[in-house]
Amino acid sequence: MPRLAAFYKQLLGVDNGSSDEIHQFILSEETALTIYNDGTAKNNRNQNICLAFTVDDAEKEYEKVLALGARIIEPPVRRPWGAVNMSFYDPDNNIIYFRSFPEE
Repeated sequence: MPRLAAFYKQLLGVDNGSSDEIHQFILSEETALTIYNDGTAKNNRNQNICLAFTVDDAEKEYEKVLALGARIIEPPVRRPWGAVNMSFYDPDNNIIYFRSFPEE
């Protein structure tokens, strides 16, 4: 749990001073993320959830994600409707999407 919390703190640029081994609440502007481990087994097959964040610049965030050592699913790609999307795995293999809407 501390490894996953540290990943999200770096990813979101947040330092809330929490170092709890069981539960951490990470708050960034409008986003609240709770990471916990209650000791029960999880299937980690990512069947029910993915996280998506709108960022200012997905291509810039791509460099940060690479520096964090995340496995990339899809690098930043401009979609026909103008959005730039990318996806990657967090340390527990949850799928994360970043998207941005660059001005033309």
